[in-house]
Amino acid sequence: MIIQICVGSSCHIKGSEEIVRLFEESLQKYKLESDITLVGSFCTGQCNRLGVTVVIDDVIHTGVTPESFDAFFSENVLNILGKEV
Repeated sequence: MIIQICVGSSCHIKGSEEIVRLFEESLQKYKLESDITLVGSFCTGQCNRLGVTVVIDDVIHTGVTPESFDAFFSENVLNILGKEV
């Protein structure tokens, strides 16, 4: 699985640094470092008013925030990989 986190100027202002940190912590917590490639990307052209854009295996997700991160990670990473929370 490849996870791209937008670090372009708009997403940076909306907290992409925090989203990167949360992904890194979650990958360690669930021991997924060897299953997932985490990369930064520049603007995907999907800017919105709230949150960061994250692309998981070519599926674009917008509006990821620190507050919504746990539910997002569970639904879009753990469920897809068949991992238990």
